[in-house]
Amino acid sequence: MLKLGLGIVMGALVAGGACAAVSEGRPAWGRHAAELCVASGPAEPSCGPAQVELRRDGSARVRIDDLVYRLRLHSSQVEVVLMHGAVQVDEFTVPYVWLGSSLQFNDDERKVRYEVRFRKRAANEQSR
Repeated sequence: MLKLGLGIVMGALVAGGACAAVSEGRPAWGRHAAELCVASGPAEPSCGPAQVELRRDGSARVRIDDLVYRLRLHSSQVEVVLMHGAVQVDEFTVPYVWLGSSLQFNDDERKVRYEVRFRKRAANEQSR
């Protein structure tokens, strides 16, 4: 299981700040199989399976076992609330970027990088 301080690989943020521009690879609204990758400091990311629900209202839910990242995507920042059942574990707001079909953001205060990598759907799969 991923460590509680899950991070997503930020990768290449544009110099001068992140831009949340919509990319061609951004997934459609609905439920998706994904992979959540988290890295602390210079360490390589630790990745594991996740279920993601992208909502039309600009929010997303990233579920890993009994942990849920509640994301509220604004034009250039994401509000992140980490829940363990009914208990709020963490909350922060940071810049984010879509790179292809990956959502990436950093928690610079804790030196943690996050990446949600969406898996491509098979031709016979539909969003739910």
